[in-house]
Amino acid sequence: MKNLTRILLLALFYCSAIMAQTSEDDVLFTVDETPVFVNEFKRVYNKNLDLVKDESQKDVDTYLKLFINYKLKLKEARALGLHEKPKYKKEFANYRKQLAKNYLTDADVTESLIKEAYDRTAHEIRASHILIMVPENAPVEDTLKAYNKLLDAKNQLANGKAFEEVAKQFSQDPSASQNGGDLGYFGGFRMVYDFENAAFNTKIGEVSEPFRTRFGYHIVKVIDKRKSLGQLTVAHIMVSNKKRNDSLQQKPEDRINDIYKKLQQGEDFESLAKQFSEDKASAKKGGLLNKFGKGQLSSNQFEEAAFSLKEKGDISEPIKSDFGWHIIKLIEKHPVSSFEEMKKELESKIRRGARSKLITTAFTNKLKKKYNLKTNNEAISYFASILNEDFYKRSWKVPETLTKEESLVTIGNKTITYNDFGTYLLTAQRRNRGNKPFTTIVRDAYEEFVAKEVLSYYEDNLEIENDDFRLIVEEYRDGLLLFDLMESEVWDAARKDSLGLEAYFNKNANHYKWNKRTFATVASSSNKSTIKKVRKYLYKGWSQEKINKSINKNGKLNVIFTKDTMDASHQALPKKYKFKKGISDIFKHNKSYVVVQTDAIIDSSLKTFEDSRGKVMSDYQAFIEENWIKTLRKKYKVTINNESLREVKKEITN
Repeated sequence: MKNLTRILLLALFYCSAIMAQTSEDDVLFTVDETPVFVNEFKRVYNKNLDLVKDESQKDVDTYLKLFINYKLKLKEARALGLHEKPKYKKEFANYRKQLAKNYLTDADVTESLIKEAYDRTAHEIRASHILIMVPENAPVEDTLKAYNKLLDAKNQLANGKAFEEVAKQFSQDPSASQNGGDLGYFGGFRMVYDFENAAFNTKIGEVSEPFRTRFGYHIVKVIDKRKSLGQLTVAHIMVSNKKRNDSLQQKPEDRINDIYKKLQQGEDFESLAKQFSEDKASAKKGGLLNKFGKGQLSSNQFEEAAFSLKEKGDISEPIKSDFGWHIIKLIEKHPVSSFEEMKKELESKIRRGARSKLITTAFTNKLKKKYNLKTNNEAISYFASILNEDFYKRSWKVPETLTKEESLVTIGNKTITYNDFGTYLLTAQRRNRGNKPFTTIVRDAYEEFVAKEVLSYYEDNLEIENDDFRLIVEEYRDGLLLFDLMESEVWDAARKDSLGLEAYFNKNANHYKWNKRTFATVASSSNKSTIKKVRKYLYKGWSQEKINKSINKNGKLNVIFTKDTMDASHQALPKKYKFKKGISDIFKHNKSYVVVQTDAIIDSSLKTFEDSRGKVMSDYQAFIEENWIKTLRKKYKVTINNESLREVKKEITN
């Protein structure tokens, strides 16, 4: 399956259109007699107006040109039969199914669950529990045995025995023997929903009533409740674990310790991050990272060190992560974000977790009312009467006497038969555990079956039931079609045409150049007199190693060197640096003083084909597309209704 993000971006780039229109609309233009309506163009133009960064594309004529190109491509895609390909149909069906999930929901219940989840994200509970394990589908006797054992544990608590002792004696949680059932602090979404509910609904110091999760029966004691630790903003200086090519370059651990010494000597964190941090993205901002909370980064070591910092401005000792070595500075602590800020994230988590079942049940009940569905008690009694002991053995078969075509329930224009439910019962017996009464088994299966069928019917008819869904589905349909077309006609064509690619490069070689570069050593110090000494020693021909021994004494790091091939944008080079061999003047750079020893100047030069392959490929694809559009305009006749276009311009400009 293609990447959804790429498809959406592509659809936006080519002005993805909403296709469903009425014949009463004025025609804006035709593509080989196929009409494109004014309302469609206006809707798409207004929808994408804020997304368009290129001001020229906000011009109606320019936008119309892009829109016509889009329609030409869709016309060609259908002419090539891409919409009939099994792979395309499968991908579209998958996207439709994913999208439909957003419309199979109860808004009121969802909102209530989001508010509940926010409160539980904003707080953390410390709790202990006792678990008696029992499978979800265990026989009744096993379930009762587990429940009674938990009651025995609860009685011991009622008689004054310490929770920790009872947990060690009874709990089947493997960790209970060490921690006495103590789970530490946790917030929303950290435990299964049933457990979370019991914990958050139990008062501090109290023990809950027994409750069941998929693991078995529990009781929980709430020890404490506190506000969440929230998020942090930090800055860091990083030295990566990458291999060093030059023998003079330091080991990462030595490098980070040298930088830490400079911090201890009072040098500015932001300045050092800009000069020496190898996290290029944050180095430009003085090491500043986006705010994050527990579990949001892919490094536990980094998170633990960051959250251990207490006050603004605190700086960690060097710590090691999977990415390299870091020094972390606490910039700010953030409390839990507001409800509105977290709403979308919480809703996404709810839809992926156990809470979604509550939403589905509520929505199913609404649909039952919408389609006026009543429980068919006569059918339930009938099916209970034809079950037998074979059902418990999972060998029951639907009897031949079943009235197969008799209506069980009608949903909209769809009739569900007795035979349909009988087939469902065959599947249900495989999941049956225990010896429940047949009436209970059939009633539960009936409710499940009807819920499944009513949701399925609504989903199958969503384009009729919901205009918003219909329009979005059609956008997806055309976006996927366009993606497949572009892949075959442009992207793959460019990748496979190696001779054409090289020919394009040779013809446009002047567009692919290296910037002017220097191979240099940059010495940096926060002290101007120190850098003057360094400059003097460089003139004398001293090596970097000799200067280090002379300047960096008594455990102090007074100067630090950066040696590399650099262009003018390199973080270590001052803006006033001139590309000239030899030893430079002293520059003020990022609150420090630097001197540059330039060993070689590498003039601007043409890149080889291999050095510029990525950019050449992108440019060649654009070149192919431009010529292809010209071909499509010759193949399909485009006729613009100028009167309609004038009205569109008048309306949009006003």
